[in-house]
Amino acid sequence: MTRTTVRIAMNGVTGRMGHRQHLVRSLLALREQGGLDLGDGTVIWPEPVLVGRSAHKLRALAERHGLQDWSCDLDAVLADDSIDIYFDAQVTAAREEAVKKAIAAGKHLYVEKPTATGLSGALELARAARDAGVKHGVVQDKLFLPGLRKLRRLVEGGFFGRILSVRGEFGYWVFEGDWQPAQRPSWNYRAADGGGIAADMFPHWEYVLHELFGPVRTVQAHITTHIPRRWDESGTPYDATADDAAYGIFELAGGTVAQINSSWAVRVHRDELVEFQVDGTEGSAVAGLRGCRVQHRSSTPKPVWNPDVPASERFREQWQEVPDNAEFDNAFKAQWELFLRHVVRDEPWHWDLAAGARGVQLAELGLKSSAEGRRLDVPEVAL
Repeated sequence: MTRTTVRIAMNGVTGRMGHRQHLVRSLLALREQGGLDLGDGTVIWPEPVLVGRSAHKLRALAERHGLQDWSCDLDAVLADDSIDIYFDAQVTAAREEAVKKAIAAGKHLYVEKPTATGLSGALELARAARDAGVKHGVVQDKLFLPGLRKLRRLVEGGFFGRILSVRGEFGYWVFEGDWQPAQRPSWNYRAADGGGIAADMFPHWEYVLHELFGPVRTVQAHITTHIPRRWDESGTPYDATADDAAYGIFELAGGTVAQINSSWAVRVHRDELVEFQVDGTEGSAVAGLRGCRVQHRSSTPKPVWNPDVPASERFREQWQEVPDNAEFDNAFKAQWELFLRHVVRDEPWHWDLAAGARGVQLAELGLKSSAEGRRLDVPEVAL
């Protein structure tokens, strides 16, 4: 057995997503299983090097997980020839400068989305990485969720016939922070720090729609701030300058219409925090994070509108659950495994910074559409 060590500078792992999903549930989980077995006697062994601004937090994190290397000096870490990959899960506003440094240092790149605060910056990063000849990827975790993997199976199997529409509902109530602590960091609600639900979620919806149903051709959005005043981690009130709800209508290549609502000011009356309903000529499906239910044309009931009598049908019971038929690992871990194989073995990979730029573009156009009150075309991103 040959072990190939890949040293990964992980910037932003003291944050919720960087710590829980990327460090603990992805790379440390890989180490716990003995590394990533390539099936030919080779094992990839990820070696995290923690990077951030707080020495206290980094030291505590390293000690908790039995890691040796951490640093508050990003420049020194990037100058280390033993570092193979730079990973970035910082706040969005800090990402571009750090990724540019990593490209200049010749490191392979794996970054959270959005990759930049605007399309011009996202394109600049994608072009720089291409010209530098480094491998680069952007996190697109939703594609690896069990529910959406089942949905992809249905699409590729022709279950829907001609797909007519996609309707998505995402969100939950994020406490304002006055009488209960908020579940999300306060920077999410400050525009100057790169916050806003459109910038956060439209990149997700772009790659989900693009990969499962077709490229987005137009966008019409209404984006707003429902809760204008919140309280930060120290209990200090602040003005929420970033949007907390985004309502979008997207026309896809081929004519499918997608409508997706995203909100941090909505109380959940769904089975999962995000759900997509797909309706086609031959059948429909509702997919969430893990589950997926279907109703085929042959078993579709014939409801009759009669508001004068109580509904006797149990509509949810008329759908059939799609079986797993496979073991589904953590979505972030699954994509990390593919990126590590790409870096070490040059295996196929297409979730690159150009794909990340498409997500930034859709968020930017969504905000512009909302501000101008009109539908906008979404041109193809060209490097």
